[in-house]
Parts: sequence; C-alpha cells; structure tokens
Amino acid sequence: MKDYPILAQQDTRSGFGEGLLEAGKRDKNVVALCADLTESVKMTAFAKAFPERFVQCGIAEANMIGIAAGMALSGKVAFASSFAAFATGRVYDQIRQAVAYSFTNVKIAASHAGLTLGEDGATHQILEDIGLMKMLPNMIVINTCDFNQTKAATIAAAQHNGPVYLRFGRPKVPVFIPESMPFEIGKAIVLTEGSDVTLFATGHLVWEALQAAKQLEAEGISAEVINIHTIKPLDEKTVLNSVAKTGCVVTCEEHQFNGGLGDSIAQLLVRNHPVPVEYIGVDDSFGESGKPEELMIKYGLKSINIVDAAKKAIKRKN
Repeated sequence: MKDYPILAQQDTRSGFGEGLLEAGKRDKNVVALCADLTESVKMTAFAKAFPERFVQCGIAEANMIGIAAGMALSGKVAFASSFAAFATGRVYDQIRQAVAYSFTNVKIAASHAGLTLGEDGATHQILEDIGLMKMLPNMIVINTCDFNQTKAATIAAAQHNGPVYLRFGRPKVPVFIPESMPFEIGKAIVLTEGSDVTLFATGHLVWEALQAAKQLEAEGISAEVINIHTIKPLDEKTVLNSVAKTGCVVTCEEHQFNGGLGDSIAQLLVRNHPVPVEYIGVDDSFGESGKPEELMIKYGLKSINIVDAAKKAIKRKN
C-alpha cells in the first residue's frame, strides 16, 4: 500500500488560520467574524493583516451569524468562527434562516469539534454538528483531516459561492497530506487502493484508517482507504466504484453514528449497492472530560477498532 509519512504534528485549526489569511490576500472581499475566541480559532493573523475586515462580535454567536449574513448580502465572503458547539447548536435557527435558506455566502468555521477537544468535556465536545449541518439544504459540509488539507479547504471554501460548514479541531495531529495535493469540494481522495474492504474516513479518523490499513495488510487483508473530506455533497461515484470492488465497508468518524458520514454512506448504498457496513464513531452518547488520546481509546476510535470492524465486515460478506 502507498505510504504516507508524518510530515509534522500540527493542529487543524492552525491550517484554517493560514488558509484564511491566504484567502484574504487573494480576495479583498473576504471578511472574518469571531465570537470572542480570536486566538483559539486562529484568526489573529488575519485580524492583524486586515483589521478593517475583521469584526469581533463578542460572546454573541447568533448576532455574529446575522452580521455575517448581512455582510455576505452586501458582496462579502464572510467567515464566521467559534467553537463547533457554539457555531452550530447555539445558533441553529440563525444558520437555517439567514444562511442556508437565504443562500448567503457565509462560511461557518467551526473549531474544537469532536471528542478531541479533550478536557473541556461533554458540553463543548459536540458530536452532532455534521448531522445538524448536512440536513440543511444548500449547505456544503467539509471535515478535514490535517493541517495541509484544512488550509486548502479554507481557500476552496472562500472561492465557493454559497454556505459552507468547515469543521476542524484543537489537538496537534499528524500532517500527512502533501501540501501539493489538490483539494476539490465534493471530490473524495483515494489514499490507498485495496480489494477486500473499503475504509471511508473523515477528519482525524483518516490517519487512524491509514494505520488500520497497514495492520490489515500485515495480516494479508487489502484495505482501500478513502478520505471523505466533503461529507455533503458526497462523492457518490467514488464511493460506489470502491464498494463494487471490495464488497464491504467501514465508516470512520469522530461524530455520532446518527447523522454522520456513516449515515450518508449507508443511505447511498442501500439505494444502489447494498453491502455489509460497520461503523466507527460514537454510539448515541455524549463525551466526557479527558485527554484526547484517552477519549479516542475509550470511545473506540483508534486503528485497532477499525481493524476489528474491517474483519467483521469481511466476515459478513462471505
């Protein structure tokens, strides 16, 4: 299988910060809004470079979304950022009405998503946000896997006309996607080819899926790993082509089973190509306070869990 060495260890939120700065350099209409978390969501560099294009909204997320929508209606490309729990759950009505329904050019940049937020605990570890966002008509949903991909996705989001939900995280994680790898909204990336099982992964679980594929290869099992960075629109062609070859699937995500990537894959397959599907994710549970790695282990989001799920999926197809 193709090898993806670790290039560095860096948080994906910093990839957003660099991508936002680059987008601002490329397009003078790019503006940024934040809800009193400028340093945490890595907007500081943009704010210093373009102070006239930065709005500090304070702890008023609903107001931030409304301002962003208004700025978008005046021709701006508005990035509104906060922690994912606050950027989605706290302001869902405003997003639904002022962004998705109104089709405004607002990019909701959601940091500190998932269990890997860590010690802040269940109130901040939103695990439902992908489901909330993908159910909204007109909303693009992007969940990136490392620093390089997050930077590229941010630039792509700025160039896309319409609502975008961009999800990224707090912890330092392996950087393994080459900086030169193209990013196209709605186009999945086949990282390794295989014939026995397909591992569809998103966000931080992409790296775990690659490690699982190595472990499976050592046992004579050929796993195809596909990076689903865009959950909506789903790259249906790539999904179906892979499943036609492997005949079984494991979906991998730092999100609830309900409403996440696994749901999207299963809905596509049940209509077009039913095969065994196993899920790696959080099973109808809130998170808890703990170190990110400990939480990943406790909730079964590690490579060993993906290996076990792959073997189960393969057994079910035979």
